[in-house]
Amino acid sequence: MTLGNDFNRLKKLVDDHILDYLPEIDPKSGTLYEAMKYSLLAGGKRFRPVLCLAAYEMATAGKGDLVFALPYACAIEYIQTYSLIHDDLPAMDNDDYRRGKLTNHKVFGEDIAILAGDGLLSAAYEVMAKDMLLYLDEQDMLKRKVKACFEIAKGTGCRGMVAGQVADVENEGKNCSADMLHFIDDNKTAAFIKSSVMCGFYLGGADKIMKENGRTFGECLGVAFQICDDILDVVGDPKQRGKKTGGDAELGKSTYPAVYGLDESYRQAGELLSKARESMIIYGEDAVVLNDILSYVQGSIRRDD
Repeated sequence: MTLGNDFNRLKKLVDDHILDYLPEIDPKSGTLYEAMKYSLLAGGKRFRPVLCLAAYEMATAGKGDLVFALPYACAIEYIQTYSLIHDDLPAMDNDDYRRGKLTNHKVFGEDIAILAGDGLLSAAYEVMAKDMLLYLDEQDMLKRKVKACFEIAKGTGCRGMVAGQVADVENEGKNCSADMLHFIDDNKTAAFIKSSVMCGFYLGGADKIMKENGRTFGECLGVAFQICDDILDVVGDPKQRGKKTGGDAELGKSTYPAVYGLDESYRQAGELLSKARESMIIYGEDAVVLNDILSYVQGSIRRDD
């Protein structure tokens, strides 16, 4: 389960600049910066920011300057990291480890962890707003950036990720219906993944067909990604995952294995990944990074039986 050179090239760009866009924080609030930095540098695949950059490269046929999209890619990772800090809290998933390291609240305490998440979320929108201010005299470019920011806001807020998380929490320990499970995963996970893809396509000035295909790709990848995560919580290796397995069942979470069983969960994940790949066929090698991510996700739940 390895990712290709193009994926790693974009990931390295994000890793190299992940702290560069953080607002300057007064030393009197130095603990806030250290807590934010701790989780940002804790590792991770950087799937969402790479999806943004890869979509931008596709839309510009490889001719666009990645610096144009980089603030948005880093903002996406700030939002992703904030959500993980909050997910790990005792009131949520109550995890001690994330990516093989102690979770933020285990190092800094629950109060600072909550505030570090708040800081990363607000920093993400400060980064994007600050970048948009540079393009007030370039209306076409400014429109692209405003639409990209709107996609991120929509995918991560009360009509996306947060809405899904609320439904997830409220359905713990309940006999969740398939319809409610789909609502949870469409919003909790897929909405942010789709918005990361669309952010890149808007920044790159993608045409209507590419954006339509991008939405299909993002929606299918997003749900498949969550199904695979659900599966790995049942059959995965805690050392490879960097956190414990069995947590979903322990909390009574609404998951695909719980509602459909493992075999059907594998089937649905495969079907969604195939549909996502079909949406990218017409782009050939231009979609190499997006297809690489699909292969990685599919490989993560490969069955040897």
